[in-house]
Amino acid sequence: MRAVICTAYGPPEVLQLAEVTRPTPRRNQICIRVRATSVTVSDCMMRGLKVPRLYRVLLRLVAGWKAPRRPIMGMVLAGDVESVGRNVVSFKEGDQVFGMTQWTFGTYAEWVCWPADAVLAPIPTNLSYEEAAALPYGGLLALHCLRKSKLQPGRRVLVYGASGAIGTAAVQLARHFGAGVTGVCSTTNLKLVESLGAEAVLDYTREDFTSRGERYDLIFDAVGKRKSAGAMRDAGRALTPGGACISIDDDFPRPTQQDLDLLKRLAESGALKPVIDRSYPLEEIVEAHRYVELGHKKGNVIVTVGPRS
Repeated sequence: MRAVICTAYGPPEVLQLAEVTRPTPRRNQICIRVRATSVTVSDCMMRGLKVPRLYRVLLRLVAGWKAPRRPIMGMVLAGDVESVGRNVVSFKEGDQVFGMTQWTFGTYAEWVCWPADAVLAPIPTNLSYEEAAALPYGGLLALHCLRKSKLQPGRRVLVYGASGAIGTAAVQLARHFGAGVTGVCSTTNLKLVESLGAEAVLDYTREDFTSRGERYDLIFDAVGKRKSAGAMRDAGRALTPGGACISIDDDFPRPTQQDLDLLKRLAESGALKPVIDRSYPLEEIVEAHRYVELGHKKGNVIVTVGPRS
């Protein structure tokens, strides 16, 4: 089968399309024909070891010293169950599924085998494979952070980085939970964020949200501290008494079945809409990684894994 392997830690060019052995499911595994995957910021960080120096040695020890031990990257998928191990009863051949894994990886390929208890759910009935692949990463991370903050209806939330994969999900989820949402993004993304339900949208290139006099119960940094450090330095000035400021970098949650099922229901109801910036074929995964690393994408970058031409 065709797969993209990571030959070393480094720039996007370390990713190479190759022919590898097609996996066969063990007794407790599901073999999925991948139709679409997503290039996430986490993928790019892993590929390039773009983590604080203190954590690089630890990451090498866990993931592989010179290159990832699991050379086929990718943590998100949408596709078809092709076969199942003899002990699997939760899925059957032909099921259309989507989901995300934290450490199993392997979705930059035509087929992947995941454990039967992986975080997988039927694809929302109103979404394509590409749209379904745009839900898990941003949706699960945003949902974790909003729940961790104990967000209540009627609270005021500011989402910094509201146009990215996590930010577009956070705006919609916070609104679903009954909060009033202010989004912060660049000039070109103002209309996008407004269309997702934000009551107010601020252009960070023109104004500083900490100096406007507005106060928020929750400020959510959806882009990470490397990019937001300057803007978030004085974020406390924009908090209400007892308010909280959280960052997506504070921890990396373990995806849960309960949360993925919620994303499915919200997508089917129209309360959560996947945002896709660009789609690339598997053969152009290097270009997809280059684009994500520019840091200007709107929502998600999808990779389609079509049939061999």
